[in-house]
Amino acid sequence: MLSRPKPGESEVDLLRFQSQFLSAGAAPAVRLVRKGSKRDGDADPDRPRLQGPRDVVMLDDLPDLPPVLVPAPPKRARPSPGHPLPEDEDPEERLSRHDQHVTAVLAKIIGKPATSGKRSIFAQEIAARRFSEARGPPAGEVIHNLDPPEGTCEAPAPMDQGCQLPGSSQSFQGPHLVTGKGLRDQEAEQEAQTIHEENVARLQALTPEEILQEQQRLLAQLDPSLVAFLRSHSRKQEQTGGKATEEQSPGGPSIRVIKEEPIMSPSANGSREEDKLQPGAPAPALPVTPHKEWLHMDTVEMEKLHWTQDLPPLRRQQTQERMQARFSLQGELLAPDADLPTYLGLHHHGEEAERAGYSLQELFHLTRSQVSQQRALALHVLTQVISRAQAGEFGDRLVGSVLRLLLDAGFLFLLRFSLDDRVDGVIAAAVRALRALLVTPGDEELLDSTFSWYLGALVFPLMPSQEDKEDEDEDEDPPAEKSPKCPEEGSRPPPDLARHDVIKGLLATNLLPRLRYILEVIHPGPAVVLDILAVLIRLARHSTESATRVLECPRLIETIVREFLPTSWCPVEGGPTPSLHQVPCATAMKLLRVLASAGRNIAARLLSGFDLRSRLCRFIAETPQELALPHEEAETLSTEAIRLWAVTASYGQGSDLYRELYPVLMQALQTVPTELSAHHPRPLSMQRVASLLSLLTQLTLAASPTALGPTGDSAEASLSATPSLITWAQVSGLQPLVEPCLRQTLRLLPSPDLWSALGPVPTACLLFLGAYYQTWSQQLSLCPGEWLQDAERLLEELLLPLLSQSALGSLWDALRLCSPLCNPLSCAPGPEVLPSLVSLGHAGDCPPLSLAGSASPFPFLTALLSLFNTLARIHKGLCGQLAVVLTAPGLQNYLLQCVAPGAAPHLTPFSAWALRHEYHLQYLTLALAQRVAAYQPVPATSAALLHGLALALLSRLLPGSEYLAHELLLSCVFRLEFLPESASGGPEAADFSDQLSLENSRDPRSKRGVLLAQACQDLPSIRSCYLTHCSPTRAGLLASQALHRGELQQISTLLLPVPKEPLLPTDWPFLPLIHLYHRASDTPSGLSPTDTVGTAMRVLQWVLVLESWRPQALQAVPPAARLARLMCVFLVDSELFRETPIQRLVAALLAQLCQPRVLPNLNLDCPLPGLTSFPDLYANFLEHFEAVSFGDHLFGALVLLPLQRRFSVTLRLALFGEHVGALRALGLPLSQLPVSLECYTGPPEDSLTLLQLYFRALVTGALRSHWCPVLYAVAVAHVNSFIFSQDPKSSDEVKAARKSMLQKTWLLTDEGLRQHLIHYKLPNSNLPEGFELYSQLPSLRQQYLQKLTSGLLQNEVSET
Repeated sequence: MLSRPKPGESEVDLLRFQSQFLSAGAAPAVRLVRKGSKRDGDADPDRPRLQGPRDVVMLDDLPDLPPVLVPAPPKRARPSPGHPLPEDEDPEERLSRHDQHVTAVLAKIIGKPATSGKRSIFAQEIAARRFSEARGPPAGEVIHNLDPPEGTCEAPAPMDQGCQLPGSSQSFQGPHLVTGKGLRDQEAEQEAQTIHEENVARLQALTPEEILQEQQRLLAQLDPSLVAFLRSHSRKQEQTGGKATEEQSPGGPSIRVIKEEPIMSPSANGSREEDKLQPGAPAPALPVTPHKEWLHMDTVEMEKLHWTQDLPPLRRQQTQERMQARFSLQGELLAPDADLPTYLGLHHHGEEAERAGYSLQELFHLTRSQVSQQRALALHVLTQVISRAQAGEFGDRLVGSVLRLLLDAGFLFLLRFSLDDRVDGVIAAAVRALRALLVTPGDEELLDSTFSWYLGALVFPLMPSQEDKEDEDEDEDPPAEKSPKCPEEGSRPPPDLARHDVIKGLLATNLLPRLRYILEVIHPGPAVVLDILAVLIRLARHSTESATRVLECPRLIETIVREFLPTSWCPVEGGPTPSLHQVPCATAMKLLRVLASAGRNIAARLLSGFDLRSRLCRFIAETPQELALPHEEAETLSTEAIRLWAVTASYGQGSDLYRELYPVLMQALQTVPTELSAHHPRPLSMQRVASLLSLLTQLTLAASPTALGPTGDSAEASLSATPSLITWAQVSGLQPLVEPCLRQTLRLLPSPDLWSALGPVPTACLLFLGAYYQTWSQQLSLCPGEWLQDAERLLEELLLPLLSQSALGSLWDALRLCSPLCNPLSCAPGPEVLPSLVSLGHAGDCPPLSLAGSASPFPFLTALLSLFNTLARIHKGLCGQLAVVLTAPGLQNYLLQCVAPGAAPHLTPFSAWALRHEYHLQYLTLALAQRVAAYQPVPATSAALLHGLALALLSRLLPGSEYLAHELLLSCVFRLEFLPESASGGPEAADFSDQLSLENSRDPRSKRGVLLAQACQDLPSIRSCYLTHCSPTRAGLLASQALHRGELQQISTLLLPVPKEPLLPTDWPFLPLIHLYHRASDTPSGLSPTDTVGTAMRVLQWVLVLESWRPQALQAVPPAARLARLMCVFLVDSELFRETPIQRLVAALLAQLCQPRVLPNLNLDCPLPGLTSFPDLYANFLEHFEAVSFGDHLFGALVLLPLQRRFSVTLRLALFGEHVGALRALGLPLSQLPVSLECYTGPPEDSLTLLQLYFRALVTGALRSHWCPVLYAVAVAHVNSFIFSQDPKSSDEVKAARKSMLQKTWLLTDEGLRQHLIHYKLPNSNLPEGFELYSQLPSLRQQYLQKLTSGLLQNEVSET
């Protein structure tokens, strides 16, 4: 049995099988039967099979190359056996004659004469139209004339030319109605053409007059409906032909057929005008005439073709009404009257079609188009609009915020939907728009350029500071203690989250998995990859929670590390890169660095779970020149790798890499002087050098004994803390390499251009030296004499020569020009600031004279002061020499302007970032002054200035600076060295000032000078009181202390708390007193008398010191707020105000409030900080006075102070209406009234209700002169002024009340009260009654009184 071929057999095996089959002569398994054709009918089953030689494949004679393919001969139809083809007939003509297609069939229908009457006119019209279509070119087609040259005209053939009447341009191209239908196929076309030629010949033989006569005769004989039909048919053909000839092809010239209007009678013209109104007739205003032959033009709807008409003229805006903003395709705002050409593509058939540009609503509509190009275009335009709005290009030309309008309209979720698109172009446009919305271009540049500043790696999270009420308690917790996701937020829908926080709303839409899918599966282009990485960086900067979600997104970080941080790749030359996949990307390394900055645990997971150690070694071991990448990308990648290591080293992690890369770091340090000596240092190279020095600073701090292990109780620190593997011996050799770099940079200080080109390199050198000496001084096993001698050497050889340079003085002078405090407008918020989308609002390049500008002295001087503080702490003998820096004139002028009262910058994300760096310089200045003051006296002027700066800084410090606030409370604020007035006659001067302003003599023990002297002696107790009540929470204090002291193992995150407000309120001197008031309100049983009296006395002492010697420290607290805080002393306890020290201190403070320079600023009607309503507080105060005062004069003085005439009548109504019983206890003598009596009596009272209450209290005896002399005089004055006023503009009700009150006064039985009310003249506090009386009434008053009283007497006589 023969075997069959198997898979894998070669051609030789197949040939062998074939030869075996033929030699065996076996029957084949398959038989071929020739089947009969359908044309011949069914095949004969008995017909014998065709026999012939079998096909045998032979490979011997085959050529090596395949044969050349040539066109095959034309295939001809095979004739059937019963129908042979004639030899003289062309097969093509025969096929055309037997064509059964519908167009060919309809074209060959020949119409019968119209007189036959067997076919309708409509059917004849249809047949004629089909026939004309089959003969000539379709309507609208241009017939090109390519053969004849320009200026010549070749005569066409007779059949193409047609016939033309003599003297007319009207031509006849062929028969219109006579089609030859009904005749044979061969005769139909010829007969119709013969009839047509005869008709044309007869027309040519007639004159135009004869033609018109024949026309009139035919019109009279034919049916009018038939004539109208023929005319409409003729017009349609004319319009079709005219349009076809007018449309010229741009490829070359074409024949233009010009037709004139046919000769028609007046009646025909009238019917033509009527035909224009028919629905089928085209509108003459349309630039394009529609044809029924066009697709979907069977029924022409004119109302849908209006958009093809010419644009209406642009309407000029005559009023100031607001108009809808329209933008160009580049996002530019177009003026309402901009007249732009239509070829720019800015006009459309929407609303206001005459105006160019697209509105935001139209762009939104376009983003949901079914055409992907339109969706991408709309997203591109919106991206440009957002970018220009953030750059402030629109200015005040738009009403409202563009970003706010877009977010309210749902633009955020529109972008999220667009990311799910299937078209790559739409996805790219959506990612670009998302980056434009979330990422401010200058923010990252700003944060990167300041990474090497003093604590520059610490940043505020870019998250909103105003959260919902249910989230406020969680926001107060430190970031390390927050849960990854709050259950309340997880249950809220994304739109609600996005309304308060855009980032949280985006994360709730599963954005991260989609971005991972785009990177992992779609493999987008380089621009899209960079946009996605920028968006991820912005998400990581939001908060620790967001960074954790980015880290925990499945396969996201794995994809980024695998695709964009490979350890091996193909070399990339300069120029655009077609793909970033499998190519190292600096932005990806930066993303990992930002993630590591969010928390210690995240950094540890990155190092251990993604093999970052090998990648750090790969990109740091080689110089940027050796990396097979473009130079700029290689520099940035190396810089970001060093920064990532520096961030992990700030947690005490990654120290094992130091041993492996120690030779690399030493080699890099040795090449720094070469890079610094370049004529024009490159910015990227300087950033890399500064980052390297920052890394060495963190590694040096890791060698400190405090970094060997965790010592705090932080759970996160204890879990992820690892003992440092770096010893002092491994970092002690770094100083000899860094110090020459600093020397080389300081030589360039006199050259401003070269100095600014160095960037943060000098700052990083100084910070490294400070960390080096700090760590050296903590080595217990070393001899202190070594680092003391080395510190002296550094001061003599490097720092003292630096202090003597005039160039350093110019840096001190530039502080005022670059200070955000001195220039609040430099921190003004950007044009597009949203509370739900936080950004620094940094538009781009900073001005040179700004805190972050190229000429800013802040980074270098802050680092210099940090080094001075380190040297002064470890070597106290250097304090005298280092004190020279505090006397710099530029520094003194800067501090004076910072202390002066003025408008502080509004707290925004950018101002918080800038002010934090400025506060570092101010604190380091105060810390150095405090160390110097311990060994040598500070000049009085400088001491007062520094103390004022400490008080101002304490109320300005932001969250994250808790350690600085605590240190200020411990040192500068409550130290006698900074209160020179205590030792230079300050108390005596205060007493002398009081004697000049007060005529009465006081108790010697209650004089202000004695109280101030006692307060200076009690400063330690005062400090303890404020440390108890004003210190931050322990967790916040420990976290801030670890950051500022370099305790690496205690640092949990490099993200600072959200800067909602300063750490301490502006009225922090009253804070312990406010705490007492709240505790008393919450404790019905009362507080401990000892603690209450002590705390209240310390607070009042300190406030008196500030009021007397540092009034600018309380400038931000309004006088009304100070009065409200003094009232709290009486509301805390029923016995507290009776204590003699409290009485004396409150009296002294009340006298300060009632001084002529302060009293005009006392405004009780404006909102007060920390107080919901002053009338409510005053009502509570009156109730307490009525219950526990027992006629205390000091208590009564505070009750009377808000009753002045210029304050709200509500306060006076509260006393005379609801607490009239308190009048008997207000026995304060007129001589002890702290303000003038005229403040209560003028101007005259205009409240009728209060006047009636005054009169009732006087008449009923509730208000008497010996009970309440002050208010008795006030009430008499106002009632007298009211009853004798004769204002003609008064209402009838007031006139009637005035008349009634005067009559009742005349009838009073109390002669004394009657005499006072009628004969009152002027207020006079020196008299017992408090006012003067008329001995005789003026004539006008006497006449007015007699007029009313005479009528009253007449009424009494008539009644009797």
